Amino acid sequence: MDYRASLDYLYGLQRFGIKLGLDNMLRMLDRLDHPEQSYVCIHIAGTNGKGSTAATLEAILRQAGLRTGLYTSPHLVRFTERIRVEGAQIRESQVAGLTNDLRRLAGGIPATFFEFTTALALEHFRRTQVDVAILETGMGGRLDATNAVVPQLCLITRVALDHQQYLGDTLAGVAAEKAGIIKEGVPVLSAAQHADVRRVLKLRADSLGAPLLQAGVDWQIAPRPDGSFDYSGTGWQLKRLRPALAGRHQFDNAALALAAAEQLASRFGLRPEQAADALGRVEWPGRLQTIAGSPELLLDGAHNPEAFAQLSHWLEQQPHRPRVWLAAFKNDKDWSVAVERMADLVEGVVCVPLAGQESVAPAQVAARCREQGLDAETAASVPEGLEVACRRVPPNGQVVVAGSLFLVGEVLSGLAAAGSA
Repeated sequence: MDYRASLDYLYGLQRFGIKLGLDNMLRMLDRLDHPEQSYVCIHIAGTNGKGSTAATLEAILRQAGLRTGLYTSPHLVRFTERIRVEGAQIRESQVAGLTNDLRRLAGGIPATFFEFTTALALEHFRRTQVDVAILETGMGGRLDATNAVVPQLCLITRVALDHQQYLGDTLAGVAAEKAGIIKEGVPVLSAAQHADVRRVLKLRADSLGAPLLQAGVDWQIAPRPDGSFDYSGTGWQLKRLRPALAGRHQFDNAALALAAAEQLASRFGLRPEQAADALGRVEWPGRLQTIAGSPELLLDGAHNPEAFAQLSHWLEQQPHRPRVWLAAFKNDKDWSVAVERMADLVEGVVCVPLAGQESVAPAQVAARCREQGLDAETAASVPEGLEVACRRVPPNGQVVVAGSLFLVGEVLSGLAAAGSA
């Protein structure tokens, strides 16, 4: 089986849909003789900021000389983005070989796409002899496939409403699912949270004897006018830090990664100056990512109300310029709030469908945009919509691409294809 055939097999597993529960995953890991026990695992759950925090912590650990594994989802352009060792994506030949091996070893287990991919990543990390693996949950936490591991450290990023049909429609309900990654006696670090979320996390941590460290209590940040920030942790004091990732919210993600690094410092010999240097080297596409051109593109994976609040706050801080929004949403998202957030920040909107995803009808999004006073139109596809949006702004303007990571991925795929033509 070559790489293309292995992808056909993996994507074919999507017929099993989303299956919340650990039975399949535990059976697969047992068949594989538990690869996740061969290295230190760090588990990250939350609603927004998981990928950025994971990428930042990975950069810190790699800067310190550790051999790192990183497992995230979804990918933007290529499947191989999901699984990385020392920053490098898994090779196509490795995906093919691992798919063959796992099909043979885990035969008869009706694994979903995400379950099989998670097992593949964990086995890859064992074969490549990583020191530490950072694992991002796919959705929720308690019943997510990644929760079959027993980590040495748990991180919980900002918790907000998302995936309500699976996780519940209250903050406390969503928080309970995220808190499901907390294990007995395993330290857990939490970003700043709503009071309802804090209560749930504390209750879960206390019931399991898991030390709980919290932003604003066990570590603090102090933003500076020059765009940097200071970090004060349990032992580290760092000044004038400048994350490579844009946006005030990335200070919070970076601080959570720094707090995690402090917890791991004695075990791995991490030094604060290594961590500070790593912050400026993090690359994580699709998060306030700018692509130069006429017009410039701004790509952001915002797809829920809190993420759009972060995006709109960032846009408000930027110099005024003509902007058109290229918008698309999966149909399980609270997209109407996004329109309200963006209404005063863009001059127009081009609404498009997502390829291969169940998305909100562009005409429905456009109608809501017009209710907010925006000049909105539709296009039949993302490439067509991007072309229309680029025509609508002057060379000094900007096209904002936001509403879904799948939208960002489609745009990046198209740009990559055009660049290689």
